Amino acid sequence: SETNFYVNCGKSSRRRDQAMKQRGKLYGIGVGPGDPELMTIKAVRIINQSDVIVVPGKQAEDSVAYRIAAGICENLTEKHLIAVEMPMVRDEAILEAGHRAAAEQIEDLLDDGLTVSFLTLGDVTVYATYMYVHKLVAADGYEAEIINGITSFTAAAARLNTDLVEKDQPLHVIPASYRRDSVPELLALPGTKILMKAGKEMKAVRAAILASGQEAVMVENCGMEGEKIYANPAEIPDDASYYSVIIVKEKQEEQA
Repeated sequence: SETNFYVNCGKSSRRRDQAMKQRGKLYGIGVGPGDPELMTIKAVRIINQSDVIVVPGKQAEDSVAYRIAAGICENLTEKHLIAVEMPMVRDEAILEAGHRAAAEQIEDLLDDGLTVSFLTLGDVTVYATYMYVHKLVAADGYEAEIINGITSFTAAAARLNTDLVEKDQPLHVIPASYRRDSVPELLALPGTKILMKAGKEMKAVRAAILASGQEAVMVENCGMEGEKIYANPAEIPDDASYYSVIIVKEKQEEQA
């Protein structure tokens, strides 16, 4: 019919316009552990050049990653700012649905030819929820690039004026709340252990460290407001911030 002819022509025209429009690019940017001055020059440059800034959370201005970037990036408040809610649960179906919804929202922006920067704490490659979205967007054929940031545990070591490993010592990064039952076993590993994401399991984690007899120091809110250093595991509170990193060193006598 004549109506279907015009409808189909309209669809074809939109597809041609879409094909002619150059897609935008997605950047996953690590903004470091908290101090804006620890952001890389490359991260700042790309954020300043981006059309849209995406941050995880319900309210963009409340995002810790956003506040860090705002401390050094020019005109960040003038950019198109979007918050994408990332469910903090362990239900795989809910997680996948949330990641897919975020990816589709970003892809709509990329289809409009916009440059999008997704900000995340620390380094993008270390326990960052962004990576799930990155993989989905890249699998759908869009261009996506990772911009590294300084990790929380290397920043914590620097804050303590100490190293993490020497000579042949290995380094183990452990998501403590996810591995609560195996923390005692993991603490027996040689070298240095980094305990992250202890969260509500902090009491059990502290008990395991004390039982191991190893040295441990915790930095809470490294580089942020309210930063605190706990010089030994006995001082670590049950209600420590989510942004806490514990560095556990093996016993000196084992380093022969």
